[in-house]
Amino acid sequence: MFKQWIILGMFSLAMMAGTAWAGGDAAAGEAKAANCAGCHGAAGEGMGDTPRLAGLDQKAHIAMLKEYKEGARGEGMMQMFAAQLSEEDMCDIAAYYAGLGGE
Repeated sequence: MFKQWIILGMFSLAMMAGTAWAGGDAAAGEAKAANCAGCHGAAGEGMGDTPRLAGLDQKAHIAMLKEYKEGARGEGMMQMFAAQLSEEDMCDIAAYYAGLGGE
């Protein structure tokens, strides 16, 4: 029984660690998003066929970045950039763009 409690405790700690960055640091995200501006615009407004990031829901943004990193989304340039991001980076960038607001 004790072993089950240990496993449950370790699982709970792992789950909390995975969500620790869910809020993200928008100030850190602003600096990390510098590479994004070339295609998505200086304020995430989107350019041409490149989508708008400003005001995008944080969780949706993080999920998309993870899909690019894992290869589930097929845009090569985004896969290259996402491959370099940690989970913390993704959360920070998503927090930054979410805070810019939409149209």
